[in-house]
Amino acid sequence: MSIPSLAEHSTVGALSLRNEPVQARSTARLAGLLDAAAAVIDELGYERLTTAMVAERAGASIGTVYRYFPDRIAVLQALAARNLERTLAQVTHEIAESTHDNWLDALSSAFGVFVEAFKNEPGFRSLRVGDVIDLQPNPNERTYNSVVAETMLHALAERFDLPVTDETRFAFEVSIEISDALASRAFTFDPAGETAFLEAGRDTVYALLVRHFGEPHKS
Repeated sequence: MSIPSLAEHSTVGALSLRNEPVQARSTARLAGLLDAAAAVIDELGYERLTTAMVAERAGASIGTVYRYFPDRIAVLQALAARNLERTLAQVTHEIAESTHDNWLDALSSAFGVFVEAFKNEPGFRSLRVGDVIDLQPNPNERTYNSVVAETMLHALAERFDLPVTDETRFAFEVSIEISDALASRAFTFDPAGETAFLEAGRDTVYALLVRHFGEPHKS
């Protein structure tokens, strides 16, 4: 599975950028707007974000924001898409690392990528990959956690010859949903993440997946 790009998933839904950047200057301007949005979200949460806040934090005019985004929802969707793109690139790279002896080691390191994003990626704790945005009717046929799950499963399957069936796909998507929910709870009050919730997520996911993939073999 190819990793989606910001151009492909700039909306995490049906809306598009008003003007997709084609020059380096425009790309940098768009990145600056998204960085500004992420900083505001870190402070106030995604629910309170406005386009005026994005413009002020970026040191740009409101017209510049509207040049790229029709409204605040499009800003949120574009930032979620960037989170998705970055996350998928990092987890697939981590799973492919030759230092991992088995699927559990690789999966644990991949989940560590998410934990680091919760800790250090501005706006990630609140927005993550965008499934928290409650758009009705749902513009997508699947959640973006589902995209993450499928990408990770196929990377693990290629690396460790694991079975990919409807059953394992479902189990893996459930594991991603569990991990996401418990990681979100872990970072609700503690910017470093409450260890008990993170460990509970790890243990629950292991118990679920070992039934499908078997006990990991140590070299």
